[in-house]
Amino acid sequence: MAAPRFWLAIVLTGFGTGVSAAALTLILQAVQHQAWPGASLLEAASQAPPWRHILVLLGAGLATGAGQIVLVRLTSGNSIDITEAIWFSAGRLPALRTLGSAVLSVVVVGMGASLGREGAPKQAGAVIANILSDKGGLSDEQRRLLVACGAGAGMAAAYGVPLGGALFALEVLRGILALRLVLPALMTAVIATATAWLVLPNAPTYFIPQFEASIANMASVLVIGPVAGLVSVAFVRLVAWGDRNRPRGWWRLVAPVLALGLLGAISIPFPQLLGNGKDIAQLAFDDQLPLALLGALLILKPAATLMCLGSGVPGGLFTPSLALGALLGGLVGHVCAPLLPGVQPALVAVMGAGAVLAATTQGPISAVVLMMELTGQDRSFIVPLMLAVVIATIISRVIEPRSIYDARLTDAEIAERQRLREPPSRK
Repeated sequence: MAAPRFWLAIVLTGFGTGVSAAALTLILQAVQHQAWPGASLLEAASQAPPWRHILVLLGAGLATGAGQIVLVRLTSGNSIDITEAIWFSAGRLPALRTLGSAVLSVVVVGMGASLGREGAPKQAGAVIANILSDKGGLSDEQRRLLVACGAGAGMAAAYGVPLGGALFALEVLRGILALRLVLPALMTAVIATATAWLVLPNAPTYFIPQFEASIANMASVLVIGPVAGLVSVAFVRLVAWGDRNRPRGWWRLVAPVLALGLLGAISIPFPQLLGNGKDIAQLAFDDQLPLALLGALLILKPAATLMCLGSGVPGGLFTPSLALGALLGGLVGHVCAPLLPGVQPALVAVMGAGAVLAATTQGPISAVVLMMELTGQDRSFIVPLMLAVVIATIISRVIEPRSIYDARLTDAEIAERQRLREPPSRK
């Protein structure tokens, strides 16, 4: 009876995650429309008066602080990261606190916090999988897989990337790409994505032009690959530092207000800093950012993300990492243009986005597939993208074994996770 119960849980997890992802996305869109009326967050923020930047972000800070205090007081379970739960708690998560954090996340990201929106549907999918594991009496190993599939399905449904979401669940969250795990991950992600498509649009997240296959473009891989790997190491380590130093006690109420208030002030001259970074990644893919602005945003955008994370604001790191790579690639492309005539900065931005995404998540296969699904294209960039991803991931793994999703793990926990990943030796 174990197998039928497990597959029923897979189907229900996929459906429940798709409904949750659609609902959370609609909440985010409604909050953003009220806070920043306009066609897009960047367009609305660019035209908004300075007082709106300050008041909206201060409001987001107050909502974060109050929400965190309430969640701590009303729930007895401690906060736990999804990756940590999968590896060391058999996927068990405090349901109320995790779902409360998910809703709070989409509210403050919709108001302009510089974090990703994928964190909320991932959390919802993981909680649904955990509850169904309890109801179905699943084993710890089945629970680990189901929770990883639920979290990956949340990302798949939020961005419309079923294959990438399934691979993300296995490669990044579960840490094992095995044939026996593929079908559950695929089914969960497909059901969740198809369910969400009943409400959310079925369209690429980013639109990119057709790129030329040229020697100059291929040569730029030798620059963006290593640079992306080194920048990713620095970003992961800063994420780890910020996560370790999150505020505690009543400082949970003060720190988000200070951090988001400062973000609101800086966003007056730099409205691109607001939100998860989708708009500025698209501008980099279109090569519509001047060199000086690229350089400024390359410093300010990750700084804003780390400031939000370190102050206790809940949110994801997927799109901020992709945006960091796009900005890095755009800058590298413009710097290389005089030395490599014919290089296309927009293509280098795409390569940078994929390379940083792969290196920060330690998931090269899922990163390549996600870039293909997010853009709806592959032929014009797949070869240089794969080379950049491989180079960046090798460099980052040699220097830093952690990803942005396991940054809070200690060295001992990283070693234990690696031991658990290794197949048992045969004597």
